[in-house]
Amino acid sequence: MKLPHSYDIIGDILVFETKEKLTNKQEKQIAKELLKINKNVKIIAKRAEIHKGKYRTRKIKIISGENRKETIHKESGIKIKLDVEKCYFSPRSSQERLRISKLIKKNESVLVMFSGVSPFHLVIARHSKAKEIYGIEINPVAHKYAMENIRINKFTNIFLVKGDVKKELPKLKQKFDRIIMPLPKTSESYLNLALKYLKNKGTIHLYLFSDEKDFSELKKSYSRKFKVKLTKCGVYAPRVYRVCLDLKRKVLNIL
Repeated sequence: MKLPHSYDIIGDILVFETKEKLTNKQEKQIAKELLKINKNVKIIAKRAEIHKGKYRTRKIKIISGENRKETIHKESGIKIKLDVEKCYFSPRSSQERLRISKLIKKNESVLVMFSGVSPFHLVIARHSKAKEIYGIEINPVAHKYAMENIRINKFTNIFLVKGDVKKELPKLKQKFDRIIMPLPKTSESYLNLALKYLKNKGTIHLYLFSDEKDFSELKKSYSRKFKVKLTKCGVYAPRVYRVCLDLKRKVLNIL
């Protein structure tokens, strides 16, 4: 059996995926070998399907180890508690979260749309001097874990709202220096909404999927309204990347 060449380790849970149909015996054999390689892992699980639904979650199957899907993941000096099946979380974005935190200036007001279990908030709170960090998340399970993560990490400048961004953002009745939009497949459709709540010289971090050959055209399409910087944040498919567009507002009117 060939071992999966790509997998995620979230806390003490290793999650792999494969397009091959495996027997139970083959799954157990893969799990045994992965446990040998990864000494700190206690559970081996397999992703059963692609991200789907409004919460972008995936079913997983426990192959070996304890029968649980909850874990505590450590990243950049913070702890993130979550259920790996019921909450969307990518450990592969850790360096990107740290990059964003380093850009934040003292006393900035920050908003994270689609905030999940709040990894962005926690890293920003640890590594910046932001005045306040707001988050809006529609998944009630992810919101519950996010609230617990604030308590675990003992931060006092994070404020979370459960609900739909389109309904809850207007209720905040304030504007932000920086808005983070970390949902590549749908973030772009929320850009006009975000701009209504961005300060005049504020910055938006917009996440998208893009083929590498389209990078120049992508930057050009936003350059009329913004100062644009493009950062590659991980491989999504052959020559297709998850990218972040740092959009610094140049004009007062919206798109």
